Amino acid sequence: MMEKKCDIGLVGLAVMGENLVLNMESKGFSVAVFNRTVTRVDEFISGRGKGKNIVGCHSVEELVAKLKRPRKVMLMVKAGAPVDAFIDQVMPHLEQGDIIIDGGNSHFPDTIRRTKMLEEKGLLYIGTGVSGGEEGALLGPSIMPGGSSAAWPAVKPIFQAISAKVEDGSPCCEWVGDDGAGHYVKMVHNGIEYGDMQMICEAYNLMKNILGMSAAEMHEVFTDWNKGELDSYLIEITRDILSTIDPETGKPVVDVILDTAGQKGTGKWTSTSALDLGAPAPTIAEAVFARCLSAIKEERVAASKVLSGPEKSSCSGECDRQAFIEDIRKALYASKVCSYAQGYQLLKLAAADYGWSLNYGEIALMWRGGCIIRARFLGDIKAAFDKNPQLSNLLLDDFFKQIIDDCQTSWRKVVAAAAMNGVPVPAFSSALAYYDSLRSEVLPANLLQAQRDYFGAHTYERVDQPRGKFFHTTWTENSGSTTSSTYNA
Repeated sequence: MMEKKCDIGLVGLAVMGENLVLNMESKGFSVAVFNRTVTRVDEFISGRGKGKNIVGCHSVEELVAKLKRPRKVMLMVKAGAPVDAFIDQVMPHLEQGDIIIDGGNSHFPDTIRRTKMLEEKGLLYIGTGVSGGEEGALLGPSIMPGGSSAAWPAVKPIFQAISAKVEDGSPCCEWVGDDGAGHYVKMVHNGIEYGDMQMICEAYNLMKNILGMSAAEMHEVFTDWNKGELDSYLIEITRDILSTIDPETGKPVVDVILDTAGQKGTGKWTSTSALDLGAPAPTIAEAVFARCLSAIKEERVAASKVLSGPEKSSCSGECDRQAFIEDIRKALYASKVCSYAQGYQLLKLAAADYGWSLNYGEIALMWRGGCIIRARFLGDIKAAFDKNPQLSNLLLDDFFKQIIDDCQTSWRKVVAAAAMNGVPVPAFSSALAYYDSLRSEVLPANLLQAQRDYFGAHTYERVDQPRGKFFHTTWTENSGSTTSSTYNA
């Protein structure tokens, strides 16, 4: 009797890999599994995988032998060298048309390189973002695949079955684009996630340090916020965090956690890519820098003893407090809109640079469920791009323009109050500066170009001449007529 083959193989039984396997099996797919530490395979098969349609394997060769053609091998291993190492192990056992899938947080240039290399050998490659954490992997993540388009029909039934679904049943998974497109979209998702988290932390900090609110009081505020326009996964978990008590001290857990944030690099990659492409993404970058500043705890403790700031004002009554809480809510909402606008601008510039045909409405749909930045207003982003696929900036859509119009007075009050009270709000203030810069017909870059021309003969364009014509002024008697070449780094 011929041995029954599995639908897909998965390498890497850490938290995400294990839960994805259970998700796939629950949707009717048979899965072969392998882990570098093979005892982990046996533990899984005799534990959470017991009695399920999951086959444990003790070598890569055995794993590949258990798979239906075209073979689909999904890697859920640490990004970087481990991915390349497993590709090298798997490749000799595969045949033309077989598929390797990288489901980790790989840097998109690596995915571009790997797709090209594997296609040259007759194999297919998918680099896919998977977002949603442990729970999402088990119950339905957001999945963002890109790479070899010929591989999509073979994996589409599996990926769309295991992904999160929105209200109408649409899967939070669709083909993103060629080579590194899937991992790029996941990277930008994570950059937006950095911004969202930082902005929520700034709202918390303002309530704590200007209004003097307790964690329990802030829990009530976030509970209320999650019922309205800010309804999202991150607001929801912030609500839950603020009500959780540490059993050892009896204090709120948030008050006993040291204020030093970690990061895995995707926010930094997003900011670096924005700089490379000349995309203005200051709010995402400020969120990364805020984590960097939090990490220098000892330096901050020492500085706090010698650097002075303003006297903090106090809220004079419940009416003032409630009004300021509403101002903070509006500042958070407006800043969030600007952060997403920056992320989508970056996606558009990357698509042009790398030759990807990205569907921005579909990307919003993929982020509607399962992922960390899932939020109510992602449906409005999809609607904006459905209405105008060529939309250059979310802030120019009527819906989002109205949000800013409704929120900006409060937003400005909050940023001003934070400055006057010495409470740092880098994401709120950078988002506001982005908005004010975007709506400025004239910026002081004319003076900047004069400075560049003065010291380096970098030339400038004129308001009374066509774009693309460059001029130079003889600023001093030592200036020559030779000018520097014009380029964008």
